[in-house]
Amino acid sequence: MKLSIAIPAHNEEENIGQVIEQIESRIKFPFDLIVVNDHSVDRTAEIVLGLTKKYDNLTLVENNLAGGFANAVKTGMLSAKTEVVVPVMGDLCDDLDTIPEMLEKIEGGFDVVCGSRYIKGGARLGGSKVKGFFSFFVGLTMSIFTGIPTRDVANAFKMYRKKVVDNINIESTGFEISMEMALKAYFKGFKVTEVPTVWREREKGQSSFKMFNLTPNYSRWYLWALGKRLKGY
Repeated sequence: MKLSIAIPAHNEEENIGQVIEQIESRIKFPFDLIVVNDHSVDRTAEIVLGLTKKYDNLTLVENNLAGGFANAVKTGMLSAKTEVVVPVMGDLCDDLDTIPEMLEKIEGGFDVVCGSRYIKGGARLGGSKVKGFFSFFVGLTMSIFTGIPTRDVANAFKMYRKKVVDNINIESTGFEISMEMALKAYFKGFKVTEVPTVWREREKGQSSFKMFNLTPNYSRWYLWALGKRLKGY
């Protein structure tokens, strides 16, 4: 079962080359690598184009929708021509060693595999403690209240069967897309599971994740899921 790895990249010139090199050297089975240039104004696109000459499985795709994380992720996943797709962040925060275990779960019959920082074997290293508590609280309570089988529903590091992506109407405009997709997949009856993963705070560049600005968007999907559960879906 062939995999596509999709990287949303906005002004990641300090990281994107290293991310691509690490993926190419550490993933030991065939895969397509898609980098989505999200309206970058630095050398991100130039660096990726240079590396396409070295790696024939690497493609640069432009986000022709409005700029932002959700549209970049959406563009990457919809561009995939394989049965399975996983977004990987362009700042080296995701643990590439988790990908083979995720794919094993997909091949075992699951449709969505969530990388979880808050189960045995997982960890969140660095970053804001407030953000960490927020994501932990959201994941724990969503699991308790809705029954979704992951403690880390907000984590962007998830692997999807392409049929899941194609069957979800994505409404999000920001980082909450990952929570929306997992919840919608779960309530549509797709099989969801999780595996432990280790997340590390970026060392270079600046994150565009602004927790307090995004809280209303996460709250929307939190309340949506609670409503679904109360109605018996």
